[in-house]
Amino acid sequence: MKPGKHANGKQKFLSDVVSISDFSRPDIELVLKEAERMEKLSREKKAQILKNIVVALLFFEPSTRTRLSFETAIQNLGGRVIGFADASVSSTKKGETLSDTIRIVESYADIIVMRHYIEGAARRAAEISKKPVINAGDGANQHPTQTLLDLYTIKKEFGKIDGLKIAMAGDLKYGRTVHSLLYALSKFNNVEVFLIAPESLRMPRHIIEDVKGKVKVFETQEMEKYLDRIDILYSTRIQKERFPDEIEYEKVKNVYVITKKMLEKAKKGMKVMHALPRVNEITTEVDETPNALYFQQAANGLPTREALLALLMGVKK
Repeated sequence: MKPGKHANGKQKFLSDVVSISDFSRPDIELVLKEAERMEKLSREKKAQILKNIVVALLFFEPSTRTRLSFETAIQNLGGRVIGFADASVSSTKKGETLSDTIRIVESYADIIVMRHYIEGAARRAAEISKKPVINAGDGANQHPTQTLLDLYTIKKEFGKIDGLKIAMAGDLKYGRTVHSLLYALSKFNNVEVFLIAPESLRMPRHIIEDVKGKVKVFETQEMEKYLDRIDILYSTRIQKERFPDEIEYEKVKNVYVITKKMLEKAKKGMKVMHALPRVNEITTEVDETPNALYFQQAANGLPTREALLALLMGVKK
């Protein structure tokens, strides 16, 4: 990933958004600052940022929040959207390779936003494309824009990221959101992370090794034991679609269910986050508690993605 220059000329920014590992702390802080600016910017001024710009949304895998928030962000910034939400209506159905798809689409669009079911597909697309590529999720690998909106949510709620205690619970093996988030948290100071998962869904060992010495990591299978000391409980969906064996999924699908009663044991001010969609890992009664932060978290995807699009428009590969 090559560095580009932000439109304000003051700070270089990345030419693609592929992995959160490519971001330095200043890169992350620039996005968060820009997201805050987007929330305050008037509709009229915002609509000039992507004027006459075309953004391609290529979603080879289903999505609701990510796709719609990107589409809304593009329209808010005055841009135009092309692409597909279902790969079955694209030429990949006829056997077109990803490389050929990217080469064709880059001749139509100024920015490419892609979600793909294959790990590493976004990196490959960025290598091929002369236009900026944004990874909207590649298999069980990473989801950098989700992580940036997560960090923006945390910063808005707590006023900081340094020094927080954050638990991640559920599917840590296939959950690309928590993979990216752990990498991102390793760039901040004095953060403690509790990885709560059954043995079969533990965080991949290579990720833990990658962040070793940068963030304090504790692995456990117990959740309630740590509720009185953590600031954030980040719940994840047990992803049925990524299990090679449905029997294994049935064994763990209800392993961690957050209830209103359970939250009575929580530290004061503790917040529950979730990338959504949820299935049954957070009961609906939690929605009305002061702990629930996941709907605001989803809403924060809009200014965060507006910020990324605006920053990338100041970049040339």
